[in-house]
Amino acid sequence: MEHYECIIIGGGIAGLQAAVQLGRYKHNILVIDSNDGRSNLCKGYHNILGWPDGVSGETLRSLGKIHAQRYRVQFQTDKVVQVRQEQELYIVTTKAGTTYKANIILFATGVMDRLPNILHIKDGLGLTVYVCPDCDGYEVQHKRVLVLGAGKTGAEMSLALIYWTKDIVYINHDGTPIEDELQKKLHAAEISYINEKIEEVLTEDGSFFQGVRLQSGRIVSGERAFIAFGGNHVRNELAEQLGVSLQPNKHIITDPRTKETNIRNVWAAGDIAIHSEQVTIAMGEGAQAAIWIHKRLLEEQENRRST
Repeated sequence: MEHYECIIIGGGIAGLQAAVQLGRYKHNILVIDSNDGRSNLCKGYHNILGWPDGVSGETLRSLGKIHAQRYRVQFQTDKVVQVRQEQELYIVTTKAGTTYKANIILFATGVMDRLPNILHIKDGLGLTVYVCPDCDGYEVQHKRVLVLGAGKTGAEMSLALIYWTKDIVYINHDGTPIEDELQKKLHAAEISYINEKIEEVLTEDGSFFQGVRLQSGRIVSGERAFIAFGGNHVRNELAEQLGVSLQPNKHIITDPRTKETNIRNVWAAGDIAIHSEQVTIAMGEGAQAAIWIHKRLLEEQENRRST
């Protein structure tokens, strides 16, 4: 059974930034990644320092892995299915049946957006179809925007976008009822409301959003789109196995300074632990967690020497 000082579960943005920092400390690190994070789907981030023309999640992940490997960080493409504590160590078991030991665990398992089974809905993600108004509201200013969503989540997204554009159509795909107060706000903001299932997202060249075809066959045109279905999957199952404390919204609770959880030597960083869900914040949390993991490893090394 291979033994690592720290095993990072999740090779997205937070996990990779932590890996780079820990690698630079010359620690023995393993990153286990199933390669199905939300950053795999994003074709363009436009609010990251140093990338004025945008950068895809695939590019960030690829460069991040190369960067970490320069510091001898190890990578394994696999899915972790169990984490358990055994005395002062953590035992990690993967879907492939491989088992590893670690002094410290860093969860960077992230969140996955709920995307209904609508044809071509993933096309153009990050380029002309977005999920976060804080990240990409700028991209839709003065454009005709369709909000593809469900119930309250979609309605609130539509209202948030008024800051950027007044030409908004909210399509309630699931038909989830909206409370009267929200409906009044939509009406007051002159947001068009359609309560019908979406059959297909229409794009040009697979990237440029053109509109949607509804179940009735009606085509609703638009220049940009936001997705807001709610019910995103917070990937906290492994943390729950260890008794890690969760917020009511299922995100992991961490120390604001160190990013350690309530379980000693278990850390969390990125979307799994915060609700801003921004790439730049995930990078910062990954680096911050790594700094304090390094301090803990040094502390435990000193304790072993003194005993």
